[in-house]
Amino acid sequence: MAPITRRRLLQTAGASTIATTVSGCLGRRTGSLDSLTVAYVPIYPNVQHYVMEREGYYDDVPAEVTVERFSSGPSVVTAFASGDVDVALFGITPAMVLADRGTQAGVLAANSRNGFKIMGTSEVVELYDEAGTEVFERFERENGRKLRFGAPPDGSVPDVVLRYWVQETLGAGEIDSVIDKSKVPPAKAVQTIQSGDIDATIIQEPFATIIGREDGYGELAWSGNALENHPVTVLFANQQVIDASDIAQALVEQHTAATEFTANSPDTAASHAASVIGSGVSEDLAEAAIESQASDFISDPHAITDQTATMGEFVANVGNIEEPVPTEELFAFGPYDAINS
Repeated sequence: MAPITRRRLLQTAGASTIATTVSGCLGRRTGSLDSLTVAYVPIYPNVQHYVMEREGYYDDVPAEVTVERFSSGPSVVTAFASGDVDVALFGITPAMVLADRGTQAGVLAANSRNGFKIMGTSEVVELYDEAGTEVFERFERENGRKLRFGAPPDGSVPDVVLRYWVQETLGAGEIDSVIDKSKVPPAKAVQTIQSGDIDATIIQEPFATIIGREDGYGELAWSGNALENHPVTVLFANQQVIDASDIAQALVEQHTAATEFTANSPDTAASHAASVIGSGVSEDLAEAAIESQASDFISDPHAITDQTATMGEFVANVGNIEEPVPTEELFAFGPYDAINS
């Protein structure tokens, strides 16, 4: 007899009661869709949102769109789970967590992929160039300690990509046995590596560009080479939005237009990003960052399904979800396919 998982329980009779027990309030918002709330965290990988906001693309969605800014991914997840948010631009792993907990929602569009660089001190970069897959063993032998790596929390997108790079790409062994990993938020990674508290980090733009501009630091690897075409952020919507096909298709259509705008007018898209993000992200920095390999913006959700499944195994292994979420449960391909048929 197959084991009864949390997700299977949520999909059977009494699901609403169990979902409430597991995650508080996971029901869809009731009422009409005359209006919807789009949530975002001010990070660079959400460039399409900045374009959609500044270029007026949300005006073409047949509902009144309210944009809400959140300070962190977990706060968006909480708001989405409680029904306060209808659409969110955030990491693929929070989308997995919400789906695992029974939230009726799906990925409408990809947003960004291949979005990190693994940066380190010049000592680490030179050692990696010499030792390759034995870099961690050599570092520990020569320094009397494990290499200190800063990364966001276990199960986050950068953490999963880092685990894949260490364990699968390099074949160096279980991550906890070869490096000393500490939790470092992306916004603090530059300061933390400059202070000498860590030797290396996996980081998104524009922080990778900031570190790369400093003497004494360099790039070990690009995440697109570690786990080719891995997703970073996505456009995630609740079931009510998905069921309102005109609204869902309009969101995807405008998102796709924003992706095309970014490809055709990267400097303007970067300027939009800088104006919305603020927090020290200057227009010059944003324009430099958009030229990075780690700035890879797309809309097609089909382009990220295989690597999403791969990442799901790692997210499950660290305990953030019970088991990998099947593609058909995580993605809502209908709106994208409808406008591209």
